[in-house]
Amino acid sequence: MNTDFPLADREVIVALDFDDRRAAEELVERLGDACGFYKIGLELLTAAGPDLARDLVERGHEVFLDLKLFEIPDSVAGAVRAAGALGASMVTVHGMGGTGIMSAAVEAAREFPRLRVLALTVVTSMTAGDLADIGIEADTEEQVLRLARLAVGAGCDGVIASPREAGVLRALLGPERLIVTPGVTLGPDGATGVTVGPGGSTGGHARLGTPQAAFAAGASHVVVGRSIARAADPVAALRRARAAC
Repeated sequence: MNTDFPLADREVIVALDFDDRRAAEELVERLGDACGFYKIGLELLTAAGPDLARDLVERGHEVFLDLKLFEIPDSVAGAVRAAGALGASMVTVHGMGGTGIMSAAVEAAREFPRLRVLALTVVTSMTAGDLADIGIEADTEEQVLRLARLAVGAGCDGVIASPREAGVLRALLGPERLIVTPGVTLGPDGATGVTVGPGGSTGGHARLGTPQAAFAAGASHVVVGRSIARAADPVAALRRARAAC
């Protein structure tokens, strides 16, 4: 666990879930000084390359590289070092990869005092049925807790899980480690309830929650994407999400 960097107070991270750099930069420009923390995932990283992350850091923003690393330990360590060299504040590694992968990520991050390694437990699109398909008989909460325990043993700074598991994770992990929750959406009034898009779309998330619920349960950070990116007034939407802190 990286103890050189103080663990943050509750914070909203805006997900740049776009397939091109221009769209991502347009949102960053619209949010201006209102947002200081952005998530870059695999889609945008593949489309835009690493320069966007570096540029955001140089502008004074924090960057969460959601890489979901799941490879042999040496490759994971190399990717973590690359994330650290870009100036990222957070990087994700798959908890299902086991202790060896997570430990390699933690060791590689020691070179970068600001970089925190987070273990992805169960992605928010997965249900108990999906786990059963790959031979895991536990329900999602049981599997999240199992992988969180492994992450603690490997020295990770925190975990990624849905808002629904934030409470049991905080009870397990104590006050120090980060709990970062994607699958967070603003309700129709910007405050309560879960927004479901046209045709029943939930953005691919099966285990959703609101910022209020996630923070109340013990999340340290929430990741909000389309509720801010697709809002008529993204700054106002971000302020509503922050009101839950």
